[in-house]
Amino acid sequence: MKRTDLDLASRALGGSVRVVSDEFFAPRESLIQSWAPGHDKLEFGPHGKIYDGWETRRRRTPGYDWAVVALGVPGVLHEIVVDTAWFTGNYPPEISVEATWLDGSPSDAELAAAEWVTVVPHSAARGNTANTYRVHNHWAFSHVRLNIYPDGGVARLRVHGTAVPDPRVLGSRIDLAALHNGGDIAECSDMFYSDARQVLYPGVARSMSEGWETARRRTTGNDYLVVTLAGPSRLSYVDIDTGCFLGNAPGRVQLSGRTDDEAPWEIILPESTISPDAHNRFRLDSAGAPGKRWSAVRVDVFPDGGFSRLHLMGELAEESLAEAIANWLRLLPSAAYGRILAGMGIERVPVRELTAAQLVGFAW
Repeated sequence: MKRTDLDLASRALGGSVRVVSDEFFAPRESLIQSWAPGHDKLEFGPHGKIYDGWETRRRRTPGYDWAVVALGVPGVLHEIVVDTAWFTGNYPPEISVEATWLDGSPSDAELAAAEWVTVVPHSAARGNTANTYRVHNHWAFSHVRLNIYPDGGVARLRVHGTAVPDPRVLGSRIDLAALHNGGDIAECSDMFYSDARQVLYPGVARSMSEGWETARRRTTGNDYLVVTLAGPSRLSYVDIDTGCFLGNAPGRVQLSGRTDDEAPWEIILPESTISPDAHNRFRLDSAGAPGKRWSAVRVDVFPDGGFSRLHLMGELAEESLAEAIANWLRLLPSAAYGRILAGMGIERVPVRELTAAQLVGFAW
């Protein structure tokens, strides 16, 4: 498996459509659902034809419609997909996309007053099409605003990019494997039924389809996945959630860690029995050499099967936290960088001039 971009806006990662100009025909919530849009040509409701997406009324005044999305995970944007699946006579012929960085949960007024940067200029769009636009911008953003001209419907908005989690929340015990904290899947032996990345999603899986499941193994050996952690870390415990996996959970698991890409794997959890449809928790803090800092963890499942979520709990090493905060600050838009430094009572200086103590001081 190759490391690929995340859909940073996806509801599966915690994305939310914060505010829209209008949603008369179809509500905002469907705009960022993770599954493909569907359509029933015979389904109508009180407002007319029902669409799986977001649709505004026909505009009779000047202007255009828009939707503001809070990304589930902030990040650097690489590609925007405006999918107009099933919208044929009612799609917007043109779109644009803007982005900004705002801390926390800004109000509607703060969103309106934000400094928005154009990441996709005014561009043509086609109906019943996954319209794809490249983004040429190196900054990290927390919110995007989709503008449609003049009105119409969009089935899905995909915001593909590299996650840049806010490292200020990484200063205590956290889930070091979670996508929203900077973890990711580096390698996987088999993804026949579902994407291994789903085990790092937030929340609880509603069915097996929202976890990771391999094909039935008919040869010797076993299946596995490799998780890149948020940074070199001290691990405390693992929670392997086999919820929804009953007749297809692995019989046993083993965890190994390594300190860098060239280091050998060292067992941090010997082969252990796990139960189906349950939280399987094991202590890891006494495994391996004392104080060892792991950068990746390999999860071997015997012989095959699947689980819904994986949580690797622990603490980032202090130097890893300082590095994560420095990298994050470098990626912030200029105005956001200035606001955050001012909030810490620090005079505006280049990131390279901040001391390690100052950087760690940003952590909450």
